Amino acid sequence: MSNNIRLRFPPSPTGKIHIGNMRTALFNWLVAKQKGGELVLRIEDTDQARSTKEFEEIIIKEMKWLGLDADEGVGIGGDYGPYRQTERIELYQEYADKLLETGHAYKCYCTKEELDHMRQKAIDNDEMPRYDGSCRNLTEEEKKDYEAEGREPVLRFKLPEQEREIVVEDLIRGDVSFNSSVLDDFIIFKSDGMPTYNFAVVIDDALMKISHVIRGEDHLSNTPKQILIYEALGFELPKFAHLPLILDENKAKLKKRGKDSVYIGEFREQGYLPEALFNFMALLGWSTGDEEEILSQKEIIDRFAIEDVNKSGAVFDREKLNWMNGKYIRAAELDRIFELSLPFLIESGLVEQEYLENNREWLAKVIDESRTGVDYLSQIPAEAELFLTEVEFKDPTAAAQEFKGEDVKLVFETLKDKIFAREELTPDAVGEIFKELKNELDVGGRTIYHPTRLAITGKTSGPEMTSVISIFGAEEIARRLDAALKLAKNN
Repeated sequence: MSNNIRLRFPPSPTGKIHIGNMRTALFNWLVAKQKGGELVLRIEDTDQARSTKEFEEIIIKEMKWLGLDADEGVGIGGDYGPYRQTERIELYQEYADKLLETGHAYKCYCTKEELDHMRQKAIDNDEMPRYDGSCRNLTEEEKKDYEAEGREPVLRFKLPEQEREIVVEDLIRGDVSFNSSVLDDFIIFKSDGMPTYNFAVVIDDALMKISHVIRGEDHLSNTPKQILIYEALGFELPKFAHLPLILDENKAKLKKRGKDSVYIGEFREQGYLPEALFNFMALLGWSTGDEEEILSQKEIIDRFAIEDVNKSGAVFDREKLNWMNGKYIRAAELDRIFELSLPFLIESGLVEQEYLENNREWLAKVIDESRTGVDYLSQIPAEAELFLTEVEFKDPTAAAQEFKGEDVKLVFETLKDKIFAREELTPDAVGEIFKELKNELDVGGRTIYHPTRLAITGKTSGPEMTSVISIFGAEEIARRLDAALKLAKNN
């Protein structure tokens, strides 16, 4: 094995990329960046029934969105291609032939019915179902007879005759031992001419000089088989690390399919920031060892160590992600949040494209205020609605009662006079105005604040009124206060 640090991310393009797969990509990327290594993007597309070009493009798109740039591979090129497994079939066949020649593999002609019978017999005898080696020592004549029947053989790896312990030296879990007795002669080439995962991944990793194989713990049970293939072909073993599973809030394995599955694209589409998701995913199974949770990309790269990853499952806590994303939204440059929020406002119907030409500066203030109360940007329209629509009262008659009386009228008229008297209507200036109202008017605090908020927003709670009044400006505030008084007069 070369001294170069080389890692790979080899997703299958059989669906939208899942949070667990992307966490694996992230951890490989972090090790590559930290150790000055290279990350290879390889596409494992031998499942021809489910693999599509569309899903491959989605994988590349979401990696790019998160900033996980590969150094080599699909769409990039490199010295160890091709990087799609379907373009490497001849290579797999070449190494399969070597295993046949050296006696490490053999052709198996068993039918599905025969294998089902073999499995049921083992179950009936209270034994572990496994292939019984029926085709291990076929004569050439027996092979010809099977082929004359039209049977298409698979290729099986021949386990060593003598039982042995196969030790996986894992960077996260330490040494994990498997006895070869729990294995059977497993298939490495299917009858349709496609290699199995366990065979193809070994050939790819060896020929691409992968030094570190970092993947999910669901692959740990595959590793003994792969080690046997490495040994049979004389390949040097890479370093292995198996990441903990990602669990849902009920501590069950996070689903990859169905309504409860978690895809990366859903976060982008809902207006999560990539740096927030990057930060959150880095903490799925790893921590700095202290209480810090908001970490920059550079801080994570500098402090990350694969050996510090936990063995136990990592809980996907959406509430924590929302909290973290909200922090990032409020810390981001307003210009960026403005541009990211616009599509949501346009889609909601609150803003039209033509409106933007003359109102960008004012709309930026609305978005700046609205982002104080959101976890992700698709929530911006709900927060911005009060600024972009006319006042609507849930119960106009009840609202009219709130605006009746000379005290409320006095508050509204005095407030109008004071906001027009100010050269600049900043939140601080509005705060001073409210203090003056309390000191100068012989009315209670509720008479000042409650009817005013209701008249301006149509709601009894919401953003700070100092910000709301500052954003609307004196003329719009006066118009809304007058409309409230008119409603009271007409009811």
